[in-house]
Amino acid sequence: MEKLKILLAKGRIYESVYELLNDVGISIHLPDRTYFPTTNQEDLAFQVVKPQITSALLAQNKADVGFSGKDWVYENGVQDQVEEIMDLGFDPVRIVAAIPETKDYDALLKEKVTIATEYQALTKKYIESKKIDGTIFRTWGTSEGFVQDTDEALAQILIDNTSTGSSLRANRLKIVDTLMESSTRMYASKAAMADPEKKQKIMELKMLFEAVLAARSRVMLEMNVSKSNFDALIKGIPSMKSPTVSPLFGDDGYAVKIAVKKSEVPTLLPKLRTLGATDILEYELRKVIK
Repeated sequence: MEKLKILLAKGRIYESVYELLNDVGISIHLPDRTYFPTTNQEDLAFQVVKPQITSALLAQNKADVGFSGKDWVYENGVQDQVEEIMDLGFDPVRIVAAIPETKDYDALLKEKVTIATEYQALTKKYIESKKIDGTIFRTWGTSEGFVQDTDEALAQILIDNTSTGSSLRANRLKIVDTLMESSTRMYASKAAMADPEKKQKIMELKMLFEAVLAARSRVMLEMNVSKSNFDALIKGIPSMKSPTVSPLFGDDGYAVKIAVKKSEVPTLLPKLRTLGATDILEYELRKVIK
């Protein structure tokens, strides 16, 4: 089989996907001053690129798989030329319009304005949808400083991504509109999905990623319970499907295992003690395949 060509985006996406691959069992190493990581998988080949161009390269069938924010897929206008395999949920952000706190949004839309942004295509659609008399000032990265309530300000509206809005608030800007929501997703080229062998490998990767992501949100709880408390405990505990139960040596009760959400543990552990559970152990899961 021809190697599956996978694009890894620089920056935060790289770190998140690197960790995910490592948890799956796929190790990669990026030598200094190169863009082609080595890996322990003979059927995979990796390349590091800028996050802004990942989806564009997939749309041109220059690679088989890539990890990109949904925002850059739409910014590149290739949402119909690539296939979204799964939402990894990493780095969730909103693409928003923001203006100085002192300004009125409705009044501003009636004026001739300049919009500071990295997102030229998304901003053009925003201008058209709002019927704004606006021009775009292209920025590269940090843009809040260009949008202030002063005569010297280069722009009156900012379109940018934000996770918490704290940077906007620190620069005395307020969010007035949301263009879209985005997160890191796994995409594939149309050509790769049309190739049966490559498609199978892509779907196998998806299964492994889903197993790791499911495991990250859960833990395994193991406990012992006496025969007299067994029925009450089983009725009172959650589990993915049904708990795993096995008799203890000497027929002195049961050992019970359950996989539960991490968020349930703080309230569940005291409840288990109340229901008669003893010798409770909690440990991490590596993969969960349903």
